[in-house]
Amino acid sequence: MQQRAIPYIVVDLLHRYGRSARSHHADVLFFDKAAVRRLTRDMGGPRGLKTIERWLDVYAVIADDGSLITVAHQGRRHHRRR
Repeated sequence: MQQRAIPYIVVDLLHRYGRSARSHHADVLFFDKAAVRRLTRDMGGPRGLKTIERWLDVYAVIADDGSLITVAHQGRRHHRRR
């Protein structure tokens, strides 16, 4: 997180608002459109969202035991299998 300049609050927001998808025996948390709408509402509108806007492309990988594996910016779009 420190090397990629991602503050801990963003990981906390991913846990609270982000969507979870299963990938390679771990959970990937990311902000989808519904999560951004909830964040916008809870942060007081678009002006409140501006403070974290540059981290909306961040994702976190969480192991089955709950430990944080990695946090990174999405270089490209993640496609979910249905």
